[in-house]
Amino acid sequence: VNWDYVGGSRGIYIIRPAMAPISGGYIQYLYSLMVVLAVISVGIARTIERSRLGLGFAAIRDDEQAAEAGGVPTLRLKLIATTLSGALMGMAGAPLPYYVTYLDPTSSFNLAYAVNSVAMPVIGGMTSWIGPVIGAILLGTIQQLATVTISSALNLLIVGLLLIGFVIIAPNGIVGLVRARRRARES
Repeated sequence: VNWDYVGGSRGIYIIRPAMAPISGGYIQYLYSLMVVLAVISVGIARTIERSRLGLGFAAIRDDEQAAEAGGVPTLRLKLIATTLSGALMGMAGAPLPYYVTYLDPTSSFNLAYAVNSVAMPVIGGMTSWIGPVIGAILLGTIQQLATVTISSALNLLIVGLLLIGFVIIAPNGIVGLVRARRRARES
C-alpha cells in the first residue's frame, strides 16, 4: 500500500503489448499460456508424486513425527515444498496483470484467492495429483455458475460451505471418496 513504485493504495494500470507473441489476440495468447502453465504444474506434481521426494512428502503428510523417526529429513522437505509451491503460484500469477490490466493491493491480495487455493485441493483430495485438478475444475465451474445465475458476492459463501461440508463428510476429498468406495466394492 505504501510502495509508490507500484502505485501505492491507488494501484497501477498495466498496458498490454500491442501484439501477442503468437498469432491471435492477446487474451487468446494469455489463455494458451495459462493452459500450458497448468499442464506444466500438473506434470511437475505428477512427477513428484511418483518420486522419492513424493514419498517423503506423503510420509510427512501422514505423520510428521513418524517420518522424522524413520529418517525422513522433514525440515529439508518442507523447505523444498514451500519453495516449489511458491514458485508454482508465482508462475501461475505472473500473467494475471496483463489479463486484468489493473492491479491494486485489495484485488491482488484478495481473500478469495487464499480461500480458493486451500479449498480446491481439500475438495478434490490432497493425496494425489489429480485431486487438486478435480477440485479446481469443480469449484471453478460452481463459482462461474453462481456468478452468472445468482451473484458474484456469494462465491466466498459457496466455497466456505463446500469446504466445511468436505472437511466433515469427506476429509480426503473426492479422490478419497472414490478410493474408499473402490475398496468397499473389492472387499
